[in-house]
Amino acid sequence: MRLSRYLLPILREVPKEAEIVSHRLMLRAGMVRQESAGIYAWLPLGKKVLDKICNVIREEQNRSGAIEIMMPTIQSADLWRESGRYDDYGKEMLRIKDRHERDMLYGPTNEEMLTEIVRAYVKSYKDLPLNLYHIQWKFRDEVRPRFGVMRSREFLMKDAYSVDLDFENAVIAYNRMFVAYLRTFARLGLKAIPMVADTGPIGGNHSHEFIILASTGESEVFCHADYLDMAPPPAGIDFRDPAALQATVDQWTSLYAATEEKHDEAAFNAVEEGKRLSARGIEVGHIFYFGTKYSEPMGAKVTGPDGVERPVHMGSYGIGPSRLVAAIIEASHDENGIIWPDDIAPFKVGILNLKVGDAATDATCEQLYATLTAKGVDVLYDDTEERPGSKFATADLIGLPWQIIVGPKGLAAGTVELKRRADGARENLSVESALARVLG
Repeated sequence: MRLSRYLLPILREVPKEAEIVSHRLMLRAGMVRQESAGIYAWLPLGKKVLDKICNVIREEQNRSGAIEIMMPTIQSADLWRESGRYDDYGKEMLRIKDRHERDMLYGPTNEEMLTEIVRAYVKSYKDLPLNLYHIQWKFRDEVRPRFGVMRSREFLMKDAYSVDLDFENAVIAYNRMFVAYLRTFARLGLKAIPMVADTGPIGGNHSHEFIILASTGESEVFCHADYLDMAPPPAGIDFRDPAALQATVDQWTSLYAATEEKHDEAAFNAVEEGKRLSARGIEVGHIFYFGTKYSEPMGAKVTGPDGVERPVHMGSYGIGPSRLVAAIIEASHDENGIIWPDDIAPFKVGILNLKVGDAATDATCEQLYATLTAKGVDVLYDDTEERPGSKFATADLIGLPWQIIVGPKGLAAGTVELKRRADGARENLSVESALARVLG
C-alpha cells in the first residue's frame, strides 16, 4: 500500500480524553475514531490489526476442532425469557421492539441462541462432542465506558460453546479450549496467565480468566513468578488426546494464580519468597463450564447410549479481539509508539523514501515495493513528501516491525538502512541483503 493513497489520520498531539496508553496511541495512530460514548469506527490501520488478530484466533479454534458459524446480533426476547435471564440481565442489555411490536434485543452474549440451535439439530449422543464458535459484534450498555476499546459499549467477541453428553466429556472440551487459548495468546505475543475465576452458583473449579500483566490493568492479580517462564503448548499437540490435554492443564494450574476476587492471602504467602508476584492485570479471555444451566430450562436434550434422554452439558469460551488490540498495545509499546508482534502488525515492512522525486531513491523504493508485494508481504510505502523526521516518527508510532530507509547518501554507497522496530537496531545493507533479512 502506498501511503499517499492510504487513509492514515495521524495525530501529533496527545488526545486529552485518552486516559491510558493504548487509547492515546490508537487515536494518535489513526486506528479508531470515537463516534459516540463507547462506540468506535475502526479505520484502515486498526481494521487490519483487528482482522489479523481474528485470523490467529480462528486458526487456533479450528485447530482445536471447533467449528465456525455466525449468529445474528439481534435476538428475540422470547429465548431469554425461556432461560430466565431477560428480566435479570439489567440495564446493560439494549432492549428494542420491531415494527410488529415484538420484543427484541441487541445481543450482549449468545448462550440462549446457541442452545436453541443445539436443541433443534442435536438429538443423539452420536452427534457429540460439538463446539461451535463465531466472531461477532456485541453491545452492552456500559454505564461508564472508558479506556477506549478496552471497555467500550460495542465490541467484537469470539464466543465458543461446547456441547457434551456429560460432565466428564465437558471437562475434556474445557481442557481443549484451555490449551487453545494458551496457544492463541502466545501467538499474539502475550504471556497470558490462567487464573481461577468465579463460577457463581454452579460452583466447581472449571472457570479461568486469562490475564496479562500490565501496569494499566484494572485489577490487582497475584501469581507465582514461574508462570512468566512457562512455554506455551506446541503446535503439534494432539487435541484428540485427553491425557495430553489434562497434563497441560495440570501444569498451568499447578502454581498459585488468582485475581483480587479469588485471592487467598494465606495460600499466596505459602509461595516461596522471591516467587510471589503481585501486579496489575488485564483480562483477555475467559473460559467457563456452566453445565445444564441453559439446556435444562430450554429443553436441549440428547438420547444417551442407554436410550435415556438428558440435558446436554455446555461451556462458553470468550476472547475479545477488539479488547485485545488495546491489551497488546498496553503490553508492547515505548515512548515512540506501538511495537507490534510480527504476526499481527498491520504492515510487516515500511519503505521510507527520504527524497521523493529523486530518480535513484524512487527507483530503489519501487523495486523494493514490487519485490515485497510479489512475495505476499504486507508493506507500506511512504511515498509522501513529508520530511524525513516526520516519516521516522510515523513509522515508529504505528509500529512497523521492519523499516527500510532509502536515501541518496546511502544509495551512493550502495546501501539502504534496515531498522528493527522492536529493539531499534539499525544496519546498512545492500538492497538484496535487506530483502533477504526481511523475507527470512
